[in-house]
Amino acid sequence: MQRPRDFRRLATAAVCAGGLVSANAQDVDWPLDSEARAHVAATAAHHLCSGLWVVGRDHPRTVEAVFANDIARFPQFRWSDEFEFSVNAADRSVTVRGPGVAPARRARYNGDQGCAIMPGGADRIFFEPADVVSALPDAASQPWPLGDVDAHGSFAEVDGQQLEVALDRAMSRAEQNTRALVVVYRGKIIGERYAEGFGPDTPQISWSQGKSITAALIGVLAEQGEISLDEPSPVAEWQAADDPRRAIRVRDLLNMSSGLDFKNYDEGNRMDAWSASNEHGRVYFEGINVFDLAVNQPLEIPPGSRFRYRNSDPLALGRIIREKVEARGESYLGFPQAALFDRIGARNFVLETDPWGNFILTGYDFGSGRDWARFGLLHLWDGVFEGERVLPEGWVDFVTTPAPGDPTQSYGGLFWLNRGGAMDRLPPDAFWASGYMGQRTFVIPSADLVVVRLGPSPDDAGAYMNEVIGEVLAAIRQ
Repeated sequence: MQRPRDFRRLATAAVCAGGLVSANAQDVDWPLDSEARAHVAATAAHHLCSGLWVVGRDHPRTVEAVFANDIARFPQFRWSDEFEFSVNAADRSVTVRGPGVAPARRARYNGDQGCAIMPGGADRIFFEPADVVSALPDAASQPWPLGDVDAHGSFAEVDGQQLEVALDRAMSRAEQNTRALVVVYRGKIIGERYAEGFGPDTPQISWSQGKSITAALIGVLAEQGEISLDEPSPVAEWQAADDPRRAIRVRDLLNMSSGLDFKNYDEGNRMDAWSASNEHGRVYFEGINVFDLAVNQPLEIPPGSRFRYRNSDPLALGRIIREKVEARGESYLGFPQAALFDRIGARNFVLETDPWGNFILTGYDFGSGRDWARFGLLHLWDGVFEGERVLPEGWVDFVTTPAPGDPTQSYGGLFWLNRGGAMDRLPPDAFWASGYMGQRTFVIPSADLVVVRLGPSPDDAGAYMNEVIGEVLAAIRQ
């Protein structure tokens, strides 16, 4: 095992060098008690582990680079010189220590399930990792979009020079930390850019874009006749005769309108983001069974009455997916690749789990720029990919219809919407998968366009991508 490495001076240099993050005051200014320090330590262990062995599996990255570029420079991750970490290359684990952090927090790489945060004091996970192997041939042998052959196209109505200028300008905004930018028009890539050390197949942390993957997996099960939108959610804990949660439909979970009492500090609850009281956030830093946390919550408001962005709803859907798949005798860990990703040519997704093997698709998911573009194309093409229906007819209409409990018309079925004009340079039919720190996959049906952006942005990249896509649209003279 390598000796703990002192990165205090490196951390200070990384922060002082620029790229400071404008973060919510609750993220940065709330004093760290021992509980919060333990959670900060666990998150750092995870990010370093995943940066080294998930993002770095095809494009190896040094410990110094991951630490400086993915952790130390971002104040919301709360790293300070009170922490230190050690990297064990032999078992691919990272341990973080600090005052009040007892026991030390550890994350371990589990192959195709990525990295998992260990529960405090635990030294193992509680499931058997599985190899997830794509059934697809090498991408270099298949035509786009199932493969990479002939992926690029040019069109008379596209001003190529204007588009190049727009993409170059987008990548020149160093403070945005864009690591992948892919533009697909009429089914072909018309422009793509990658930061140094990243490429078309590099899996990058995509955060809450994974919620849209959850929606697609539910859609696959619906297409297979396993589930329907308006049935009561098949969650065993909710089935007692006098349990009001029996009224929660699958539709309500997809609309983030279950009504479950699942606290999110971002909704005005007075709590530290790093507290276990922040149920929405603790799924990322505590090493708990995330499905059990989600479904074992009481009802707070009537189902379907109000849209509230809370991780309980997609995680409850995750539980449903797991039980449906395992009831058929199939591999839950292999299901997303076989049932969804292989059918759209995606070979580079890595879906991480908790220590019990439950996918944390509310944030700990990794995908490449081109694979997210393929996911966008699936939705642009109404759930049909290369002539095969993957999602039910009408499914995309559902996920792009505003949730009944959202007066802003900004959220549908685990996708964000532009119905309310939040992005004024995009048409109102635009919708997107969205993740923390600016991870986005935009689908714009009226322009026959998909745009993917990955990389840790300091300001969540909303205004930036509004500008970038506006310039892309201007280069397409429709």
